[in-house]
Amino acid sequence: MGSAEEDYNFVFKVVLIGESGVGKTNLLSRFTRNEFNHDSRTTIGVEFSTRTILVGDAVVKAQIWDTAGLERYRAITSAYYRGAVGALVVFDITKHQTYDVVDRWLKELYDHAEASIVVMLVGNKTDLAQAREVPMEEAKMFADNNGLLFVETSALDSTNVEEAFETILKEIFYKVQKQKQRSSQSNTVSLASENPSSTAPLQAERRPCCVAL
Repeated sequence: MGSAEEDYNFVFKVVLIGESGVGKTNLLSRFTRNEFNHDSRTTIGVEFSTRTILVGDAVVKAQIWDTAGLERYRAITSAYYRGAVGALVVFDITKHQTYDVVDRWLKELYDHAEASIVVMLVGNKTDLAQAREVPMEEAKMFADNNGLLFVETSALDSTNVEEAFETILKEIFYKVQKQKQRSSQSNTVSLASENPSSTAPLQAERRPCCVAL
């Protein structure tokens, strides 16, 4: 990575979860590469992409992880969630069944990730609004009742994709800053007070890759 290691202050690992076919991979590719792939074939195996953004006066490197089809086989392990400080729980607004299982995805997430993880509920495929099965108000109320951020997106036409990722990254950053203020004597930044070593992605700059599976 060379000098690029010095180009960021924080690395935040964010995971994408949700049913197969809701558009997780295209949300990832739209945000990190501004690409959309109409080919719906699934690649099996966890993968991630990165993108660096400016939050305040800090440079944040987002490391976005995608299940890449493993959710079809219930093969996602705790390693996928390890070190994650943010999660996007994605459903398809045109398929109510993908929204009905959001609770199960949240349970799995909280079973494996730190309780302090920042979570956003994402209703994807707003470009297919004429086929909508999940009312925005219903999903927004669910998010509010469960302490989740909420946004509707379209990976196809880019609607709110930037906003979704930037919002969750800013929320993580501000949470980190608050904790740094509370424990300024420590040089390790963590969202989890009980086990700081488990959140390596939040450690400070010049780490080429801060997540180990």
